[in-house]
Order: sequence, then structure tokens, then C-alpha cells
Amino acid sequence: MYIHVLPEYGLVVDPLVGLVTSMGESYTPMIEQVALLEVVADDLVNMLSGEGALAASYPGREKSLMIAGGVTSFWYGMAIGLFIAGIIAFQLIRMG
Repeated sequence: MYIHVLPEYGLVVDPLVGLVTSMGESYTPMIEQVALLEVVADDLVNMLSGEGALAASYPGREKSLMIAGGVTSFWYGMAIGLFIAGIIAFQLIRMG
């Protein structure tokens, strides 16, 4: 359903969206895609802080990114620390 604004130019108003378009064209699908893109962009920004609920996550998992980042950092730190300790121990055994 359209409301004619300037029929001689073929301009109508799409009342669902509230935009003036040319007759036969609707911007509703494009506006829905832009709204989805805004949700995804907000999720990317929220992911950087590690707090807040993401759009595709289950309820009650607000701090899951922060906890997962801490566990990952712990294990990477352990691996790098043991590697450096192994190099130092190997050098001490070789010298002695």
C-alpha cells in the first residue's frame, strides 16, 4: 500500500517505512539489512570490551568473553613461560 505524493513523477510514500520512493520500489528490505548490520557492528564493539550480552548468545553469558580471554591468556603464558624456562635449563645443563 502506497500513498501518492506526486503521481506525475511517480513518487509515493511507503507508510511502513516512512520514506518517499518511486512507485513500485520499496526500501523495506534494504532498511532491514541495515538494521541487521547495525546489530552486528554493535556486537563487534561490545566484543572488544568483553562485557554485555551479544545478540547471538544465550541468556546469562554476559561475562563469557572476559572469562575465556583470561583462561586463554593463562595457558599462553604458561606455554611461553615453560618454553623460556626450558631454554634456560638446557643452557645451564650444557654449561655444567
